[in-house]
Order: sequence, then structure tokens, then C-alpha cells
Amino acid sequence: MPAFNNQKYLELQAQKISERISKFNNKLYLEFGGKIFDDYHASRVLPGFASDSKVKMLLGLKEKVEIIITINAKDIQTSKMRADHGISYEDEVFRMIEQFNKMDLYVGSVVITRYNSEPAIEIFKRKLAIINIPVYFHYAIEGYPEDTDKILSEDGFVDYIMPQIYFGFLHEVMPFMETLYTWNF
Repeated sequence: MPAFNNQKYLELQAQKISERISKFNNKLYLEFGGKIFDDYHASRVLPGFASDSKVKMLLGLKEKVEIIITINAKDIQTSKMRADHGISYEDEVFRMIEQFNKMDLYVGSVVITRYNSEPAIEIFKRKLAIINIPVYFHYAIEGYPEDTDKILSEDGFVDYIMPQIYFGFLHEVMPFMETLYTWNF
């Protein structure tokens, strides 16, 4: 028997998300880390987790969902590739829009983070306009995310940071415990 009960996960997530939605005037913004359609990393580290669990959970809440897709401007400018599919992040946005549309999940907009007016971004924006997807911008914030003293100060804009440390205990440059203590403000 798998260590992770995927069906129970879907039921509990949908229940808890619905509860949270009702507490916030029927609006709740969720960020999904990792891949939403094909999260092979999560299914690899959690035996029993289905790679499409996140999208299945959204389908259970279909009537309450508006999808907002974000992409970093730098990933558009550099034509960053998604190694597992061999496509650019830009193309991945269009693939996701198409997949969500096939599932009758509403894609309300795309947000380009760390926006600047590079030509590649303007082209990307026009492509989205052709398929009637509104585009919004988040601009780069000076010192973010590197200047944690500023970010966490009274003049900052974050209450707390919860880092994820991906380095092993014996990593040559960033050993786990040393990295952990660095993050321990």
C-alpha cells in the first residue's frame, strides 16, 4: 500500500480550501508550487501521490476557480526551457491555457513578474492578446529577494520567510546545516 493516500489528499484539500474561501468573502488566492498537470517530482518523493493531483483538486472546485498563470520576464527573455517537455516556459504558458480550457477551467489572466519592456515580452503579450487573455505586470522590487534585512524590516513587505533548502548535508558550497543556520534570523 502506498505511503500517501491520494484520494484522501484530494478530499481534505478541497474541503479545507472551500472552508478558507468562505472565510474570505468567497475569494482566496492559492499558489501551486511545482508543476500543476504533471508533478513528477512530488509523485517521486511521495509514493502514492498522483502527478495530476493538483489539477484534479481544482476540477473538484471548478465553479469557484479562476486560474492566474505567472511567468518570470527573464524566463521569456532567455527562452528558458522546461527540460521534461523540451519546450520553453513561454510555450508552457500556452500549453497550460489550452489544457485548462479543455477541462473547462477558467484562465482569467497571465501575470508577468519582474516585468521590463524587452521586445520578447512585448511579443509574448501580443500573442496572449490574440487569444483574449489579459496580461498584468509585477515590476522588479529593489533588493528583492536578496536583501532579507530590508524585506523583513518595518519598511519591508514580508512578514516572514519560510525557505526550502534543497542542498544536501555534505554539499560542497551550501551544506544543509550551515545553510539552515544562515536562514535562522
